[in-house]
Amino acid sequence: MSDDTPARVRRGFVDIDEGQVHYREAGWLHAGKRPMVLIHASPASSRTLEPLLRVLGQSRHVIAPDTLGNGDSAAPVNEQMDLAYFAAAHMRALDTLGLKTFDLYGTHTGANIAIEIAIARPEQVTSLILDGISLYGQAEQQDLLANYLPRVVIDGQGSQFNLVWHFVRDAFLFWPWYKRDAAHRRAGGLPSADELHDKAMEVLKAARTFHLSYRAALAYRKEERIPQVRVPTLLACAKSDMLFEYFDQVRALLPSAQAVTTAGVGSAQAAQETARLFEEFLAGRA
Repeated sequence: MSDDTPARVRRGFVDIDEGQVHYREAGWLHAGKRPMVLIHASPASSRTLEPLLRVLGQSRHVIAPDTLGNGDSAAPVNEQMDLAYFAAAHMRALDTLGLKTFDLYGTHTGANIAIEIAIARPEQVTSLILDGISLYGQAEQQDLLANYLPRVVIDGQGSQFNLVWHFVRDAFLFWPWYKRDAAHRRAGGLPSADELHDKAMEVLKAARTFHLSYRAALAYRKEERIPQVRVPTLLACAKSDMLFEYFDQVRALLPSAQAVTTAGVGSAQAAQETARLFEEFLAGRA
């Protein structure tokens, strides 16, 4: 890192066929260094990546788009799009932004999308960081597809606010969020009221469409796709991540990849440490 001053985050839009893709970026003055693209988890938006943007942006140009149907990006063309579609939409946005080659990071749903981009564009993706990947068994996958995604109805009583708030809040307390018992309780507890409010607001903005990319990610067959990755890869996961239980299985699918356990991004110090591990990997790919 160049210094300890967090990089400033700014926002922009780029046009594709579906409409506008919203993105956050930092470190835009570092034009001489290979840029990095960050893809966020579901639900919410690139706002959740601001801790990494502020740290990584100290020494490189970092761009984090909102996936279609999330945050402030346009909606997908219809409700039946698979994960490859969302990856292709990101690629069209990045092409319009003029990115020729770049390092690529994705977390959770964003990691799935990043896998598809790396498979489709190995000549552009210089290196890949996959942070937190699930490998659900068939029964678990079907249960999640049936129950995980609440269909939000916008009504005059404002029930959507109550539904989204409890969906976002309970996801911090239980995994999966709808199994509210001791066996499924997460250890970390709730974040600050500000963080909880901000994430709920991001989901509310996309209340009609956030479930579309999430459903595509839950249905995604990672076991078949991960072994097809051919670019240098770092597999990462925080011990506090509810998907950490799958980490060894993911590593077995891509034995050529490096692997690291991180501190996550739950605090400024944790984000600094996690970014340092990512930068060490990326430096080896320079």
